[in-house]
Amino acid sequence: MTTLRKATGLVCVVAVLVVWMNTPRLATAADEKAAAPAPAATGDQQEVKIKTPKPAFIGTPKNPPPGIVIEPPRKGPRPPFMAPSGTANLALKRPVNSSDKEPIIGKLDQVTDGDKEATDGSWVELGPGLQWVQIDLGKTAEIWGILMWHHHGDPRVYKDVVIQIADDEDFITNVKTVFNNDNDNSSGLGLGKDFMYFENFEGKLVETKGVKGRYLRLYSKGNTSDDQNHYTEVEVFGLPAK
Repeated sequence: MTTLRKATGLVCVVAVLVVWMNTPRLATAADEKAAAPAPAATGDQQEVKIKTPKPAFIGTPKNPPPGIVIEPPRKGPRPPFMAPSGTANLALKRPVNSSDKEPIIGKLDQVTDGDKEATDGSWVELGPGLQWVQIDLGKTAEIWGILMWHHHGDPRVYKDVVIQIADDEDFITNVKTVFNNDNDNSSGLGLGKDFMYFENFEGKLVETKGVKGRYLRLYSKGNTSDDQNHYTEVEVFGLPAK
């Protein structure tokens, strides 16, 4: 009798399992995510290869200066910079103008000479207060990214960093602000929402999604090490405008 009961129970369990395995069940969010196809690539884009200079220091300070909000730390290397095929550095060897006509150290053409190293002689030093450098690309371009290095010999933070793009050298026509970390509008260029950041060998990459323009202005207002403004190199990745 006991043996019969065990056999009957086993048959019931098997039957329940068979029914459960063949019964459709509602898909969960995890199921839908797993089943969803990978997003398709959009447009003819490729990775833009970026050559970085040698690191001048290791790590970053644990505590930023008081009153400065630093962008959250990133884990691992910078993600690949993607842009349309044929995108290149349009700023290389292009003429540079500045609010400071007589730099304290260096020459303005060093901003686009291709030298990104942190060594002495690789950067230009402008005076204190709000200063800017301006690059003429020669003709209107479709700009996909701007990569800038201030002085990166130590992990300092430059203040009121603003980047604008315009159609004319006087910055009157079609002026577009693509980066602004002046979070109190102390420089009068608008209230910025971007984070401040520590300088390092990677430089600061600002992706601009094809904004059109010919002239670029890059502002700063001193830094956490001194009151001066420094520019080592600026690269502007783009294509001739269609």
